[in-house]
Amino acid sequence: MIGVPLIFLCLVCLPPIYFFLLLLIISAVAQYEFYAMYKTKKTLSAIGIIGGIALFATPHFPPEFVTGSGGLMTLVIVIAAIMSARLFMIKDPDSALRDIAPAITGVIYIPLLLMPVWYLRLIGYEWIVLLFMCVWTSDTFAYFIGKNFGKRKLYKEVSPNKTVAGAVGSVAGGVVASMLVGTLIMKDFGMPALILIGAALGAVTILGDLAESMLKRDAGVKDSGSIIPGHGGVLDRIDSLLFAAPVLYLLRMFL
Repeated sequence: MIGVPLIFLCLVCLPPIYFFLLLLIISAVAQYEFYAMYKTKKTLSAIGIIGGIALFATPHFPPEFVTGSGGLMTLVIVIAAIMSARLFMIKDPDSALRDIAPAITGVIYIPLLLMPVWYLRLIGYEWIVLLFMCVWTSDTFAYFIGKNFGKRKLYKEVSPNKTVAGAVGSVAGGVVASMLVGTLIMKDFGMPALILIGAALGAVTILGDLAESMLKRDAGVKDSGSIIPGHGGVLDRIDSLLFAAPVLYLLRMFL
């Protein structure tokens, strides 16, 4: 009730920079939750979050920097900074990789995978509507179909409540949403392309959810945070989006 109107306001009613700032805040909060989940050392967490913000902001850097693989160079600098901080912060090589790995993973997993959402917004707000509707509808279909018809477990070691029927529902939900949004606001695309987009997003929505569940089980937590009552953390809300956005961006390039 709070999030959807806020997203709509930043997406449609305000200049695009407001949507960018919203994504930047979401990325930073999700990174903070990830580092808290893995009990990452505070200094490494701070470098990771600052680096994630810098990485996400590369589209707004000077053109000569962006066209010169600015995003890649920013990521390289962040990785080097994290490793250097660990080198001088604790003068003991034991568990160095265990300290460094979550800090670097947080930068790659969240801001880097979330950046395609902004690139899609630069193409047009209708692509964000398509992305969000497919992800949300896939989640909804997966829940209700899995709850009512699911018997065979999909991947019980990672997520005991996920079922094969729910996964099928996720793909079906993606297709339904894609066809609906495409018919209303993306009329340049034929029905076969819309079905392909919806099926692909429905499939990776499940993968994104399972990937975060895997990380939470590894960290020994139920939710990434508690900022959203009854729904966990911000990372819990965007886990599917992190996988779906890059896929939609790639599909848009080839369809």
